[in-house]
Amino acid sequence: MTDHPIHDLDDDIHQRVRLGILAALMGLTRADFAHLKRELALTDGNLGRHLEVLKEAGFVELTREATGNRPRTWASITANGKKALRKEVNALRKIMAQIDDADSTRTEDSPSAVKGVDEDVQGTWSFPEATEV
Repeated sequence: MTDHPIHDLDDDIHQRVRLGILAALMGLTRADFAHLKRELALTDGNLGRHLEVLKEAGFVELTREATGNRPRTWASITANGKKALRKEVNALRKIMAQIDDADSTRTEDSPSAVKGVDEDVQGTWSFPEATEV
């Protein structure tokens, strides 16, 4: 395996809704289901499923309380969730640094090199003509 930062991305977090949930919870002690639903513009089922995935991964804790006649679900980010979110953000920063480095080193006049191909054979690729089967 290479050291490429994509290998530091966590599939449980990287999905955009789950990333949004953890980011929304990061600065809060806890948030109720309705708040997260409004904040992230999600349906009940969509939010519920993503919260369950994060709970199973140990990144959020869910508690249910009765307030008056109405039950409320509260979510809070765990210490493992905070650690995993920071790791995810650091991996994304590394990827962005690669993009920024590529943008700053490439100019309109510089030829784009193909990694892993000898310079003397670049541009000499040919493909056989397609034949009907």
